[in-house]
Amino acid sequence: MVSQSYHRIYLRYPTQYSIIFGWTSGVGEGLVTNLSFNGCTVQCDRTPLVGAEVRVSILLPDQTQALSIERGAIKWVDGYQFGVEFQRLALDCRQRLNHTLRKALIHRLKTHSSRPDQSNVPT
Repeated sequence: MVSQSYHRIYLRYPTQYSIIFGWTSGVGEGLVTNLSFNGCTVQCDRTPLVGAEVRVSILLPDQTQALSIERGAIKWVDGYQFGVEFQRLALDCRQRLNHTLRKALIHRLKTHSSRPDQSNVPT
């Protein structure tokens, strides 16, 4: 069940990145369906417990090395989806994550700025 007390700080960007994750009771693979500076949502066939520590490796596009999150925490679980809050990652991984998300933000801004303003369209 989704925790109602958990609030996100950063905007999450929709993604389709492969992920490998592990915690004390298992290892799994899945898909990162959205990503932010501080966490991600994972879709897979496993359901970890809320509060579990997890280590993840995200396969980012155009990068040969996986993004390794040394420590994360499961913040919520909803069926076969769960949210991971990044708690510790190396500086070089933080920089790679920032670069990826900066590109996602630029793409989002370009997409939104090229759309006509819908607020002035009569209904």
